[in-house]
Amino acid sequence: MSEPSPTASRRRTVKRDTRETCITLTLDLDQPPADEPAISTGVGFFDHMLNHITRHGRMLLEIDAEGDYHIDDHHTVEDVGIVLGSALAQCLGDKKGIERYGFASVPMDEALARVSLDLSGRAAIGFHAQFSGASARIGTFEVQLVEEFFRAVAHEGKLAIHIEAPYGRNDHHMVEAIFKAFGRALRQAVALTGTGIPSTKGVL
Repeated sequence: MSEPSPTASRRRTVKRDTRETCITLTLDLDQPPADEPAISTGVGFFDHMLNHITRHGRMLLEIDAEGDYHIDDHHTVEDVGIVLGSALAQCLGDKKGIERYGFASVPMDEALARVSLDLSGRAAIGFHAQFSGASARIGTFEVQLVEEFFRAVAHEGKLAIHIEAPYGRNDHHMVEAIFKAFGRALRQAVALTGTGIPSTKGVL
């Protein structure tokens, strides 16, 4: 597979099939999202959050996933993160010309979320969210899965993600602000603003 460059397509489709999940994901960093979202993971609230990434990131994201829901939603959410991270890494290739860093601060009514990204080639995550409790749920969705999702994206995509949701009374608002902020920060980080590798090392 050839490496993307500032003039090459930054679109990839990644498939992952295990005993726990079956996922097909398409990511295009330079194509706007479809009018109707094509995201189906079998986890309704998660679909809603992923749609915020594509809308606020202004990029195409299509996902078709099936998981072992009779156990819980953990494997599906985590594996979608793995596949998204893999697709992102493949789309970026050698990372020539990208902005590299991205930041967004997003309010959602009484809640606030801040996301900082570095497409560094090194996996790291900082996650600090003041949810109502470790076992809290939004409908049937466990809020602790938010961190698991972004941890998987960071590990597979080899990027640093720092997430803060310092306050908010409503867990739904806090999670929604996080996903919106991630989309906006990612849009900034993947933008093609130069021609070289944005690192003194000459490689990311």
